[in-house]
Amino acid sequence: MAKITSVSPLAPKAFPDLPVIKGARFATAAAGVKYAGRTDVMLAVLDPGTCIAGAFTKSATRSANVLDCQSKIRLSDDAGAAFIVNSGNSNAFTGRAGDESVQAICAEVARVTGLPATRVFTSSTGVIGERLPHDRIQAKVTELAQSLDETALGDAAKAIMTTDTFPKGAAAKVDLPDGTVTIAGIAKGSGMIAPDMATMLVYIFTDAAIEQDELQSIVSRVNETTFNCITVDSDTSTSDTLLVAATGASGVSVSQDTAAFETALRGVMLDLAHQVVRDGEGATKFVAITVTGALSDADAKIHALSVANSPLVKTAIAGEDPNWGRVVMAIGKSGAPADRDTLSISFGDVQVAKNGWVDPTYREEDGARIMKAQEIEMTIDLGIGTGSATVWTCDLTHGYISINADYRS
Repeated sequence: MAKITSVSPLAPKAFPDLPVIKGARFATAAAGVKYAGRTDVMLAVLDPGTCIAGAFTKSATRSANVLDCQSKIRLSDDAGAAFIVNSGNSNAFTGRAGDESVQAICAEVARVTGLPATRVFTSSTGVIGERLPHDRIQAKVTELAQSLDETALGDAAKAIMTTDTFPKGAAAKVDLPDGTVTIAGIAKGSGMIAPDMATMLVYIFTDAAIEQDELQSIVSRVNETTFNCITVDSDTSTSDTLLVAATGASGVSVSQDTAAFETALRGVMLDLAHQVVRDGEGATKFVAITVTGALSDADAKIHALSVANSPLVKTAIAGEDPNWGRVVMAIGKSGAPADRDTLSISFGDVQVAKNGWVDPTYREEDGARIMKAQEIEMTIDLGIGTGSATVWTCDLTHGYISINADYRS
């Protein structure tokens, strides 16, 4: 794996002070999954009454861990639950051995914690195609269980990092008529990032009391406008996992109709999603791309992702070149309806093109000024409907090539 020598220039100034989520406890350990002495396993144990919702990669080659989590996600049980996550090895494309590793880890966590194996959720991230040395993880489960701490969520964020240059966390509190609900989450991800979802692991915890099907409805809905609207390199991972655990410890009941709770959860998920893009491998620019005037929201998202995933657009951004012709190209190739003669493009507050031609007031130096910023907004109006969407991406630099060319070394 390539050695990361510096923190992304787009990183937040500091890791947030994550609040305690009652009913959830965390621990980390160095199991030596890939590197000796590196903290690479985290365990979360959740109190009885916790419900779990999730979203996962749609890859046809998804890992044994993802398949196992998907099979368990809607199972109801009041016994509590556990998440155990390792970095350094994705346990993907490992055939029957991968399934056996998942079952062995689940069995050991169940034995030590007293939970049913059906309530143990595993995730693995790292290199694809190498057998997971699950015995090293099993050997640490007792140690993990004995060191569980409700204040250790921040440590868990560090344990799940691979090529990440900084740990990712976010939190929110929402005041409801019956009391306050708290939400806190962590994520990892910096490369192989594309919707459905990204080489990304996300774990969010809340003390809200909610039924599993209601929580699942909210998570699925919010996921579409957060994690499924980011891309670093257009590559969809085998291991993408988002798990949301609601412990119910606050005693405050919410449902899929509780707008304030959904808004707060979306805020946490979007914050984490943006942090993943800000840690894009080699990234120096954070870019928001908004498409308006499409025939539908779905078409708008197709166009926005076509622009966001274009290597020509992304390298132009890296070179601080306001090459709006590449945006026109990306819209034209997306496959969604567009009309050349109604297309308008803006970079930040600068109108670049209008109604199918360069804006008569546009000056190249104005576009170049926008491109020099670390954070860039592009707006593309198709002029043919009312659909809109926003996606977030980063530039494509030589740093991305260096990190991934050396990834397995």
